[in-house]
Amino acid sequence: MAPDRLRPPDLPERLRSENGWDLLEAREETLATLPAARVQGVTHVYEDEALRERVADATGVDRTWRFVFATRVAFVPPLAPGIGTAMVLPMVSGEAHRAFVDDLERRGVVNVSRGRSERVRSTSGERIRLRSYRGRLPVDDDALAVEGWLGVWSVDGEFRIAGGAYPTDLDAFVGAETAVPDAGECRDELLRIVRAVS
Repeated sequence: MAPDRLRPPDLPERLRSENGWDLLEAREETLATLPAARVQGVTHVYEDEALRERVADATGVDRTWRFVFATRVAFVPPLAPGIGTAMVLPMVSGEAHRAFVDDLERRGVVNVSRGRSERVRSTSGERIRLRSYRGRLPVDDDALAVEGWLGVWSVDGEFRIAGGAYPTDLDAFVGAETAVPDAGECRDELLRIVRAVS
């Protein structure tokens, strides 16, 4: 790997495998070009493939129902001494939130709005400010409620961005015969994954 290439964000294998998260997409990109540096990002997106298959069998609708992602963001070359990550965190965070809304809309979610925020700590001790988002996902003649969460924080001169989304009323769409996680389970699992990203 070239010295100016980033390692992917670290998400513990145990969390991915015990809940059946499959890698859907991996990408590395230049997020911005500044006079003295490039802002590079490496993103891994995972989906609940087993849920996708169960819902497709029950309804005939085949799509990603819930996803999580993790991004490692770094300045190449690194920020100069005296320019701390705290100074650029608002810029990184603002862009991450705009991109998250765009991603939800590309996935078909409409009427996306910002919800409450809360603070948690990552499993390695960094403070993460989380923001919730809500919207509606039109499917056939229905519109499912969707909730998403996004967190942005700094780690050793770099940044981590992690989040995801899920329908909160999927059980009503698929019917009682098909087991799907409820909104509370989805939220708890998503936040557990976000906190574990390093």
